[in-house]
Amino acid sequence: MADNDIFYSKENLDNYLKQLGKKFRKLNGKYTDAEIILIGGAAIVSRFNFRNSTTDIDAFIRASSVMKDAINIVGDENGLKSGWLNDDFKKTRSYSDKIPQYSIPYKTFSNILHVRTMPGAYIIAMKLASLRPYKYDRSDIIGVISEEKISKEDIITAVENLYGSVDSLQHSKEAVSFLDEIYGAIDLKNLYAEERSVERKNFQILKNAEAYGEQLSADNLSDVLERAKKIASERKQE
Repeated sequence: MADNDIFYSKENLDNYLKQLGKKFRKLNGKYTDAEIILIGGAAIVSRFNFRNSTTDIDAFIRASSVMKDAINIVGDENGLKSGWLNDDFKKTRSYSDKIPQYSIPYKTFSNILHVRTMPGAYIIAMKLASLRPYKYDRSDIIGVISEEKISKEDIITAVENLYGSVDSLQHSKEAVSFLDEIYGAIDLKNLYAEERSVERKNFQILKNAEAYGEQLSADNLSDVLERAKKIASERKQE
């Protein structure tokens, strides 16, 4: 849970992708195309205005093995961290093999690297599948809904298309309750600010938990967060 990562904005994201297209074409030749589908924060930064940057670039990558070399070279040339663009999200609950089917075009670089992203409803569906308490999942959902005026029905359809049903989500009850809260809210701007604030506090709490030895995993985050909150509260009372 590093807090000193490089931040990727729309401008430098496009710049790195442009470099990646050139490098991939040089290494792999001009006759074999590659496809990258931006998801998560990178998808949001590339399409929406409410969020200016992300600390990682998660993607669904469909390319020859040379793409890994191209990614590493571009990273080294720009001083980026290892795996600055990666498909590690495939190990998380937000992954679905149906993502390519519902992706939409973003930009093409060097006539060979086709970059795609996800429609707003599908970004939200993937965020609902994870609902991490220390990431910007909840606030991102509010931001996308606010900016694109997406209906709850379209989101439910996206969840069903990617994951089969809402009930199949790990946090299905929380997901449904959160959507109800959003669509019942009078002031989404205020709700967004509240969720963003909570997420930032949770990030710091979990970071402190790591510092005193807690081992974090996708399965124990909620328990660790509650223990860390209790410890923080007790320390304030001392």
